Amino acid sequence: MATGETGFDDVTYDLISVQYHALKAGHDYGQYVRDAGNAGRQDIADFFEQIMKEDSARARQCHEFLKELSVSGSAGPAVS
Repeated sequence: MATGETGFDDVTYDLISVQYHALKAGHDYGQYVRDAGNAGRQDIADFFEQIMKEDSARARQCHEFLKELSVSGSAGPAVS
């Protein structure tokens, strides 16, 4: 596995990136749920809640993969 300037292999970097963006989006969606609720659009609030759950699951799965990589030592020198 190649390591770039970050010291992490590509797969580890990609997982961290997906995890970060999923967590950031989940935080933002909380506001979107409130906005939709304030506008009286429960259907849209429900939609935002659903994608918030999906992003949470995505972040959780990335976390599990990252744990596996760190234990196996295949994540690159930055986490060794």
